[in-house]
Amino acid sequence: MIKQISLITLTLISIISTNILNAQTHNKEDKELREKISQMLIVGFRAMELETSNEIYDLITKEKIGGVILFDYDVPSKKSIRNIESPDQLRTLCTELQKAGNNRLFISIDQEGGRVSRLKEKYGFPPTVSQQYLGDNNNKSLTTQWSARAASTLKSLGINLNFTPSVDLNVNPDCPIIGKLERSFSSNPKVIVENAKIVIQEHKKQGIATAIKHFPGHGSSTSDTHEGIVDVTKTYTEEELIPFRELIDEGVVDMVMTSHVFNANFDSLYPATMSYNTLTNKLKLQMEYKGIIISDDMAMGAISKQYDLETCLEKAINAGVDMFIFSNNGEKYDKEIGYKAIDTIFQLVKQGKVKESSINNSFSKISKLKSEMGLR
Repeated sequence: MIKQISLITLTLISIISTNILNAQTHNKEDKELREKISQMLIVGFRAMELETSNEIYDLITKEKIGGVILFDYDVPSKKSIRNIESPDQLRTLCTELQKAGNNRLFISIDQEGGRVSRLKEKYGFPPTVSQQYLGDNNNKSLTTQWSARAASTLKSLGINLNFTPSVDLNVNPDCPIIGKLERSFSSNPKVIVENAKIVIQEHKKQGIATAIKHFPGHGSSTSDTHEGIVDVTKTYTEEELIPFRELIDEGVVDMVMTSHVFNANFDSLYPATMSYNTLTNKLKLQMEYKGIIISDDMAMGAISKQYDLETCLEKAINAGVDMFIFSNNGEKYDKEIGYKAIDTIFQLVKQGKVKESSINNSFSKISKLKSEMGLR
């Protein structure tokens, strides 16, 4: 009888121990999965200095997000109070952010020059010129000079990822988001490639990663994806792919940023960011691009006004997106957007709607670039 009780006791202990071990293993695996998912996010926030009470602090220190994005203007409040006030203030903020992230953060910005400039002269930063200005002059020395100055400024501040250059073909000079803002180098693909390559190389010299945009091309559009659906089905030309293809072939591309444009020639249902045919078949397979694919801002109307968070994340990841920008600088500010995105992707994996291998693949590419940049 005593032996039977002892045997039962040992069996129960074994079962309990196994369950505890399984739970610990499961929790460890879930934690690792969440950390990999978190690396896929670049999140915007409100703060001139980093405080532990700010939601971005916990996203960096506890969730270990991949990076942050900086702005000088806060769209929801319509005030120039966001992240940028002066060179000294911004330098301190970047130092605090990187310290909190244990030197693992992408600290990103949209600093193309000209009218797309977060580092304005009125804040004490050096002057800049537009990409159209550089393309119109099409002078190697001039483009090198301006690109070197821009990259040096970013380096001095602690910014290590610049969402530039725009390699959109200037098909429609009246395009409200590209042509009219002088963001395209040219309507000539060769001019775009020559100047974009210089921009990328000058940033690389300073240890700064770049992202060519907006794939598969936004230059023929007649409206703005910040506002809502933009259909380029009738205006798009395959020539718009040339700058992307040639720069990829040159081996200089760190990231490709997607566009939210809709093009029925590529996909009759979804915009480029959510389109498997556009990102996987066209960009990854046909153009043999193996690097990071990063979304344009997910707060833009072409996405946020049309799809719920779960749908757009599921479709985008399955289409081939590796990283997502949540600028928190659209129509409204959401303190929880980082957590919502992490939780949503985590559940998509658990439900089998997104393969864990996709997360692992994206994480591997992100880690590789960060390692090359000295971000460990």
